[in-house]
Amino acid sequence: MTVGNSELGYTGGGGLDAVATPAVRPQGPVGGADLEHLSAATARIRAAVETVIEGKPEVVKLAVTVLLAEGHLLLEDVPGVGKTMLAKALAKSIDCTVRRIQFTPDLLPSDITGVSIFDQQRKEFEFKPGAIFANFVLGDEINRASPKTQSALLESMEERQVTVDGTTFHLETPFMVVATQNPIEMEGTYPLPEAQRDRFMARISVGYPAPAAELRMLDTHGKVSPLEELRPVTDAHEVAYLIEAVRHIHVSDEVRRYAVDLVNASRTSPELRLGASPRATLHLVRAARAAAAMEGRDFVLPDDIQHLAVSVLAHRLLPTAETQISRRTTEQVVAGLVSAVPVPSLGGTHHARR
Repeated sequence: MTVGNSELGYTGGGGLDAVATPAVRPQGPVGGADLEHLSAATARIRAAVETVIEGKPEVVKLAVTVLLAEGHLLLEDVPGVGKTMLAKALAKSIDCTVRRIQFTPDLLPSDITGVSIFDQQRKEFEFKPGAIFANFVLGDEINRASPKTQSALLESMEERQVTVDGTTFHLETPFMVVATQNPIEMEGTYPLPEAQRDRFMARISVGYPAPAAELRMLDTHGKVSPLEELRPVTDAHEVAYLIEAVRHIHVSDEVRRYAVDLVNASRTSPELRLGASPRATLHLVRAARAAAAMEGRDFVLPDDIQHLAVSVLAHRLLPTAETQISRRTTEQVVAGLVSAVPVPSLGGTHHARR
């Protein structure tokens, strides 16, 4: 069992020469200067992570999108494709507090949330914070811990707070949980319950690299790991500013209705026995705001919703027995819903389905 900073443990102290952090967060609609600043900052983060993760720009982009949308990320794939490396690189690119938790069957909830210990000298209880008290929490192989321990994350992921012995402690912004799990090896694991999966904004499968990217990886990773040479390109204060800017990206009534229609279609689909929750709708719109901002737009398009639908919705759905027998995945079901639900026209322009 490993709980702590591990090799990633550090506390950001600011003072980065490359970071020009605005002193005032946006309080209304974002302007051109805000969007330019956001695009430049996210470009730095993506470039830093891509020095470690070869040939996966879309995966890195989605991870940064979830960060700006105040979400949590589930990395689910076979061993050895870079799940943990992606999580470490994203966390290390930002000068902030980072804690890594190796989930094991003997991990206790108090290891995550913290515990109150009686101080004999002061004759009072003193709270010892757990690993959850950090800007970035990396949960490695989250499905190897018991359901009781997994549930210790529920309050913090949804409400950004931790309650121990009747006392509530608020978590700092930004706060992001990045968890990894192996969907193939089931021995000694505890599948994440629906309530836990629903709190992850998006699920990403890294996938195998292209041959050319794998050849470059042999050069870059063969001698010294790029992760060791990665330096922060921004800090927690600037990321909090970017998150606030994303909150003010405009979402029209037509796009809101489109998101609701898409999620509602999952609830009535004959291929699913459990559709997406209202939380999924909220996460989909938040992620679309972040995606639009990263593209330099102060408004969301239906294309943003479509592009994110599979990553945001598929891991929350439960297929029927017939769907499983026919070997259709929830990703394929969501793709079918995207093709079937009518796309709204904005300003007389029809946006083609992806």
